[in-house]
Amino acid sequence: MSARRHPSEERLLAFEAGTLSAPEAVVVATHLALQPQTRAWTHLARAVGGAVLEEQEPSPLKAGALESILARLDDAEPRPDLAVTRPRNTDTSLPAPLRGFELGPWRWAGPGVHVRNVLGPRDGDCRVILLRIASGQSAPRHTHNGVELTCVIEGAYATQDGVFEPGDFEEADPSVLHQPRVVSDTPCLCVAALDGQIVLPGRLGKILAPFVRL
Repeated sequence: MSARRHPSEERLLAFEAGTLSAPEAVVVATHLALQPQTRAWTHLARAVGGAVLEEQEPSPLKAGALESILARLDDAEPRPDLAVTRPRNTDTSLPAPLRGFELGPWRWAGPGVHVRNVLGPRDGDCRVILLRIASGQSAPRHTHNGVELTCVIEGAYATQDGVFEPGDFEEADPSVLHQPRVVSDTPCLCVAALDGQIVLPGRLGKILAPFVRL
């Protein structure tokens, strides 16, 4: 999977349809807050999708379908794991999509590298983190167990695919081996949806893996 400065069409369509996983949706929403011009594409995709649906022949419902749905609504009990929590984070320096979530403490993840959890949005092993890397520092050279979506909030970093600045979006998967290096004069702050842990290659990576966890 190659790097992009904006989410892939598939992810934008899933975000617009409301089918994207919660962690990935947070990162895409952050990108859209910082780069609102991308919304023009999502609005077009929604309009095209609506037109396609209007052209489809309607399918008749099965007998008793309405009664079955109403009965299920009557029997449904509230699930405590879906309860809405009160927003605890009101940091106005963060993009709006991140302000409604509680944040964990900053923790060390390598020289000049700190990470904190964005509590709440999770889908299996996929969760949201904030990553802060000091100017001139690099993240560990790594690949991934799953997909990693990253959006730059402040500062800039570079990989072999170029420079990523505020609002830029990167998609990486197990086929990508990279080492983001901060090229801005100020620390680089990113939000990422991370599925599983990063994978540090080589013998040294295996030694360091227990100590470098995002």
